[in-house]
Amino acid sequence: MTDIIDRAADAGTQQRKSTEGELRPYVAPLPVPPVLRPASDDVLHETEIALRPTWVRLHPQLPPTLMWGYDGRVPGPTIEVRRGQRVRIAWTNRIPRESEHPVTSVEVPARDRSLPPATTEPGRGGAEPNKDVAALPAWSVTHLHGAQTGGGNDGWADNAVGSGDAQLSEYPNDHQAVQWWYHDHAMNITRWNVMAGLYGTYLVRDDEEDALRLPSGEREIPLLLADRNLDTDEDGRLNGRLLHKTVIVQNPNPETGRPVTLPFTGPYTTVNGRIWPYAEVDDAWYRFRLVNASNARIYDLVLLDEDDNPVPGIVHQIGSDGGLLPRPVPIDFDAVMPTLTAAPAERFDLLVDFRGLAGRRLRLVNKGRGAEPGVPDPVNDVRYPAVMEFRVRESCTADTFELPEVLSGSFRRLTHDTPHGHRLIVLTPPATKGAGGHPEIWEMTEVGDPGGLHLPADGVIQVTGPDGTTKTYRRTARTFNDGLGFTIAEGSHEQWSFLNLAPIVHPMHIHLADFQILGRDAYDVSGFDPAVGGTRTPIAFDAGTRIPPAPNEGGLKDVFRVPGSQMLRVMGRFDGAYGRFMYHCHLLEHEDMGMMRPFVVMPPEALKFDHGGGHGEHGEGHTG
Repeated sequence: MTDIIDRAADAGTQQRKSTEGELRPYVAPLPVPPVLRPASDDVLHETEIALRPTWVRLHPQLPPTLMWGYDGRVPGPTIEVRRGQRVRIAWTNRIPRESEHPVTSVEVPARDRSLPPATTEPGRGGAEPNKDVAALPAWSVTHLHGAQTGGGNDGWADNAVGSGDAQLSEYPNDHQAVQWWYHDHAMNITRWNVMAGLYGTYLVRDDEEDALRLPSGEREIPLLLADRNLDTDEDGRLNGRLLHKTVIVQNPNPETGRPVTLPFTGPYTTVNGRIWPYAEVDDAWYRFRLVNASNARIYDLVLLDEDDNPVPGIVHQIGSDGGLLPRPVPIDFDAVMPTLTAAPAERFDLLVDFRGLAGRRLRLVNKGRGAEPGVPDPVNDVRYPAVMEFRVRESCTADTFELPEVLSGSFRRLTHDTPHGHRLIVLTPPATKGAGGHPEIWEMTEVGDPGGLHLPADGVIQVTGPDGTTKTYRRTARTFNDGLGFTIAEGSHEQWSFLNLAPIVHPMHIHLADFQILGRDAYDVSGFDPAVGGTRTPIAFDAGTRIPPAPNEGGLKDVFRVPGSQMLRVMGRFDGAYGRFMYHCHLLEHEDMGMMRPFVVMPPEALKFDHGGGHGEHGEGHTG
């Protein structure tokens, strides 16, 4: 705990020193996106949300920045609907064909590990902009992240539309109260389109949530976090131009002709489209709907007081990706939960009690993540820890809200007793044979009799589980365009196990379904040989290392952090829609580089006639 305080204090001191003559924190008020409530009387009357170019003042010391926004706003409007209110939205591309792409993209060499990564600094550093990115047209498709809607409405990555065309999507919204969010999902270029500003939040309301009488109106505020980098002029001054600067870790591979780079992270954190804003709040309860809309940044958030000490006892998490938690979870920034960790696309429904803090200033900062003490992390290293500031003012009336002991009486815990199928997905290191220098998703099927295999072999891994049994698995797919592997009966429960053989954390996202985290298990993955593409010795469970979900991971989720050398186990039900969907890593650079696979959900009655060669009803063909 002392170490956390010391590092956060050092980070705050460095923030004040390093911003002299640069951008000053907490000088711009937090903007709040307008609320858009689609008409509910006629579903045949669609609501148009137009994608438009816009100029955004990211910070008062910066010139306006060219961006793309929904309804010409960054982030887009907060869409609000009632449960069961079916709506149609026409996502219309009104970005002129001749418009330049707002993002400048460069790739820079890796530095010695004793030096701060180049991504912590603004400016191109002499690197030439990627001409292919500069030439990208306004080609976009919108995915409503978390929604239960048919595959034709989900925002399939290839079904992007160009200037002048519209994507018409219908959303049944038959879901408990929840915070979803919408963002671009265009094949190969999601990382640049989202960075350009194409994201916003979406709220579903219901009676169960209403009965809690949670803070609302001006005391319910969306917080959309996104890190950014900016280009500089020849004299080193920030010019406001969005900069996607990534570090080269491998020379161009023969397949693509492009170098292999790390995912993007930038030095400047924006909240609702502003760099390091402040929010004036009353000494009362507030509800904050937080989403990490960054490409790849994983935030470790801490709330600090004026003396750089963590503020305990005032933050409570009441919901996650899929809606309300069963009970509130205190976020005390202590040894149990030292930070609020937010990976890309995760959502956090937070209640903050500012009562008794009138006249105080509290700062939300990113403590940052490091590979080793004293050694910069090339992905999540933090130059500026600032996120935003809260300025607490005295209100005229006392807030009588009381934190409920129980939030969702409708929540039901899933267990292994629930009949379910099983999928095993392996996340491989970037140096794996045939991977072209990028991490991959491998779909695996169990080999009943491995006696005929000559091991080690490409695409074959052996895993020794907690019961001591060793099983052999064969890879059936590794790229997005490989044959369809997972066909799922609508209404069925499935357990998906993600085994991460790489050191990086992958936030995995499955479209359509809500899941519950069963747990994480540590594995010794040293038996996997990337040069061979398989295991020389079995990947073995580390005895005594079953890791239960964190206290705030006990609800419904659709994004799950999979740390290196661990297996994550999740279970969920695929219900409410049919069609072709996707699952993928939500580090947008990994998603664009191929860490994405399709799956199909169909009626169980139709699945009986399937000729896919082992898909099997309820996933029996892929049991593990």
